[in-house]
Amino acid sequence: MRRMGLRARVTAAFAVGALLLSACVTLVSYELARRNLLAERERTAIRATYYDAAVVKAELAGRSPDIREILRSLDTGADRFVLLYRDGTWFARSADASAGAAVPAELQRMALGGEAGAQRIRRGGQLALVVAVPLAPTAVFYEMVSLDELSRTLRTLALVLIAVAVMVAAGGAAVGWYVTRHAMRPLDAVARTARDLADGDLTARLDPELEPDLAQLSASFNRMADELNRRMERDRRFAADVSHELRSPLQTLSAAASVVDRRREGLDPRAAAALGLITEEIARFQSLVDDLLELARGDRPVSREPTGIRAVAAAVLRAHDLGEELIEVLPGTPRTWLIDRRRVEQALENLVANAIRYGGGLVALRIGPFFLEVDDNGPGVAEEDRETIFNRFVRGPAANSRGGTAGTGLGLSIVAQHAAAHGGRASVTDRPGGGARFRVDLDGCPP
Repeated sequence: MRRMGLRARVTAAFAVGALLLSACVTLVSYELARRNLLAERERTAIRATYYDAAVVKAELAGRSPDIREILRSLDTGADRFVLLYRDGTWFARSADASAGAAVPAELQRMALGGEAGAQRIRRGGQLALVVAVPLAPTAVFYEMVSLDELSRTLRTLALVLIAVAVMVAAGGAAVGWYVTRHAMRPLDAVARTARDLADGDLTARLDPELEPDLAQLSASFNRMADELNRRMERDRRFAADVSHELRSPLQTLSAAASVVDRRREGLDPRAAAALGLITEEIARFQSLVDDLLELARGDRPVSREPTGIRAVAAAVLRAHDLGEELIEVLPGTPRTWLIDRRRVEQALENLVANAIRYGGGLVALRIGPFFLEVDDNGPGVAEEDRETIFNRFVRGPAANSRGGTAGTGLGLSIVAQHAAAHGGRASVTDRPGGGARFRVDLDGCPP
């Protein structure tokens, strides 16, 4: 399973911490509120019961009292139910023989013993409080007070507290995200600068003033980038110097081999075969030197000029004796691009040559809004090779399988370098129907 990133872990930690804290506060707050509300409601119910009991006791002192009428005269409202137990008989507002069944037996025994008390019960699925007040040795006044409204209030309070806990957790996550975003900003700058360097922008540097606490890291990173730039510059100068120094003897060797090659008919078969190998290797060596020179001067700034892109593609195809019917211009593509013609033509030349030599032939050359695509009919490029194939001196499996030695392993790296010089990139995917599709994206804005 893929591990969460640092920002996600810190954000989750803030959210979980805030949720746990708010849950604890919610539970404590709810329990305190529940106890206080219940205690206050019970005190109110007990006071009201004692008042009603005093009224009933006074009425019972008269001659032949009508107990039901006495109970009906009490102002109890809709949430209170009164009972009177007298001389073994239960009395209520209405003739209800089972009126006393809801009163707990323990509370009845305690009240008949002359001790007042109260107890919570469930009546009709609702919470209620039964208060018992002895009036005489054989008479007890009971009042049942419904606590349903208090239960609804407590449920509402619980929902409100849960909603608050969820919002606090969300707020904690937001704070965690903001804190990590602020804390990771310097690291994002490092990653962005490193990515720019990897993409070929050798002038990318970190600002030491961006984060004073990371000033040492910024200075070390910039020194590393400077050293990398110096080494690459030395490598470019070395490649250019070596290539220039090799050109003269190569031209001499090529001229000498050409002279001998014209007299091949007079040589014995073994000497003629050896001469053929020498001629091929000289041509390959010449191609390698030319590619090294192209790479050495490839980091120079592009020289943009208005260029008809279709004419460039047509010239490349004519150089390989291919017809212009292979060119496909997509709708919306500008006719004129502001590009370095020599670089783009070189990139297309390498891709077309690659398709002919290793890709089973060119299928199509597609021109879209500032991108070029070259389709071939070869075996394609494996997923794991699609990045490394644009590195220097890397030859694809198709080139190796053919056993030829004409390739230098620099053609696709030159394509990638020219694309990067134009602010774009080179890539390869599978062509629908088989084969490979090489694509070059350019910042070739219209003039």
